[in-house]
Amino acid sequence: MTNRDRIDGLAALPREELRELLSHHSDEDSAYLFYKARAARERVYGKAVYLRGLIEFSSHCKNDCYYCGLRRSNANAARYRLSQAEILDCCAQGYALGFRTFVLQSGEDPYYHDARMAAIVLEIRQTYPDCAITLSLGERSRESLQALFDAGADRYLLRHETANAAHYARLHPPELRLSSRVECLRDLRDIGYQVGCGFMVGSPGQTIDCLLDDLAFLAEFQPDMVGIGPFLPHKETPFANERAGSVETTLFLLGIIRLLLPRVLLPATTALGTASPLGREKGLLAGANVIMPNLSPVAVRKKYMLYDGKICTGEEAAECRNCLQRRVESVGCSIVTSRGDPAR
Repeated sequence: MTNRDRIDGLAALPREELRELLSHHSDEDSAYLFYKARAARERVYGKAVYLRGLIEFSSHCKNDCYYCGLRRSNANAARYRLSQAEILDCCAQGYALGFRTFVLQSGEDPYYHDARMAAIVLEIRQTYPDCAITLSLGERSRESLQALFDAGADRYLLRHETANAAHYARLHPPELRLSSRVECLRDLRDIGYQVGCGFMVGSPGQTIDCLLDDLAFLAEFQPDMVGIGPFLPHKETPFANERAGSVETTLFLLGIIRLLLPRVLLPATTALGTASPLGREKGLLAGANVIMPNLSPVAVRKKYMLYDGKICTGEEAAECRNCLQRRVESVGCSIVTSRGDPAR
């Protein structure tokens, strides 16, 4: 079987054939995969690229994940919290620029307990009834997730990081377990959220088998959104001296995910744009159809530092929006002003 045959039959490809494709592929194989991925995306979404306005509202985190610059052991991290009024100001600015999805992201910060967080969600829902509200707050109890859904949240992003339990233990302290992360994802699905998961590419200890486990999990779980990006080290973590993940491997996996899940919403992530000057354009050419510009106040953007070198920490939202439109159009796509719900 050739790699072209493997790509053509990707949806039903046995694990060992998928291993061969991941392990041994040429530039020509990548080009063919990306061609097929773009065709699959366009059959479902056309040339539309959806914008999500990202609001990073707290850099506090109770967890101590080994790869993350916000980990609680990082005494040099710059900590901040946005008030409800500041978060609504970000939404107002984004709405005026055409954003119809807001993504509220933070570390796992107990300050934003259910009542406080639900009040924020409810005010956004009442103020912008035509917008989607996406949360990315880490693991929370089922009761908490239900309360936020009842307040008006539509979507939830929770990267599983790796579907291999041994690898998960390599990346996280003992109190965090893959089984808990997967249970939370299943709770989100049961409650009625549109659910996103995802993983880092090239994180310390990752093997081909880890990636195969990730792809098998995606095929089984059938998420509405998948976020992947290259692992990027942060100088204040135990992985400070590890190598960054491969842009090329990330792009190849984006193409594979698009063919495995043709209806998925697939971001060209900030990490991809940080790792390569044209990373987001390359992501769109590999089958992605979502970009998440930053609506956070410029004064706090450099404080939300998951990894070193993060891009767009100094741009105003309007400047970033206009720049992105030009870049998206440069690869034959177009920005669409809508909620951008997943196709059913």
